[in-house]
Amino acid sequence: MNPIIKNIFYNRSLVIATKHKKEKVIQPLLENALGVKVIVPENFDTDIFGTFSGEVERTVDPLEAARLKCKMASEKHSCTLALASEGSFGPHPSIPFVAGNDEIIVLIDYENGLEFKVRKITSQTNFRAELFHHWNDAENFAKSVLFPSHSLIIRNKKDGNERLVKGINAWDKLKSNAEAFLNAYGQFYLETDMRAMHNPTRMGIIEETTKKLIEIINSICPNCNTPGFNITHAKSGLTCSQCGMPTQSTLAYIYECQKCHFNKEELYPNGKQHEDPMYCNWCNP
Repeated sequence: MNPIIKNIFYNRSLVIATKHKKEKVIQPLLENALGVKVIVPENFDTDIFGTFSGEVERTVDPLEAARLKCKMASEKHSCTLALASEGSFGPHPSIPFVAGNDEIIVLIDYENGLEFKVRKITSQTNFRAELFHHWNDAENFAKSVLFPSHSLIIRNKKDGNERLVKGINAWDKLKSNAEAFLNAYGQFYLETDMRAMHNPTRMGIIEETTKKLIEIINSICPNCNTPGFNITHAKSGLTCSQCGMPTQSTLAYIYECQKCHFNKEELYPNGKQHEDPMYCNWCNP
């Protein structure tokens, strides 16, 4: 373990603000990398900040929701280290017609006034939903979204909370609920249950994002030795190999320390000094 990291984190208590078993993948990674002692709160209701199934609307952006979770967990357990994650699902921002998982993890050190955050956007998700009037169509849908290893939610209609059942993870339970909804409403709406404990694919993304967070924490400021010397923004302007004009592609990453604000520019972070003309607005308008 880096002696700087050990000095800041070793043997301190860290609370994970979760009710959906995220500690399963987060806890061993943090304890091994940072030397912290993880606390998992009992009956900690993160649903007050919003639910995937819509009963509670999220009224703040995902990063702020994660910060609020950290604050509540820290105050409840008198703990100066807190971690929370927040996931969002919908169309992938850069791949057309593909669903995406946007995962954010925040670790806040209230004692030292430090915040470490990481974001991972991926197409690795089974996120889908569909309205059905027949069981056979629903059965095929369920298989396509990795049921029963990945749970489902059933409701009477899209965005309808009058009647819904979450965490369905067995065929007999799914079929009996579908039949009950068909008898009552003539239809039912199925959606993937995106809560971490019901979605192994998402749990895997949370694990990957936690590893990325640890990498960021282990990046030490060369000026003041503060952990978390991280990329704050990307600078575009990589020149076209054909005409030499700047493109929108990344020329450099800017790293900055959150404590002393020392910054450093890393040129050509993607391993190339010129861009292909197909990405040039001059050569390929």
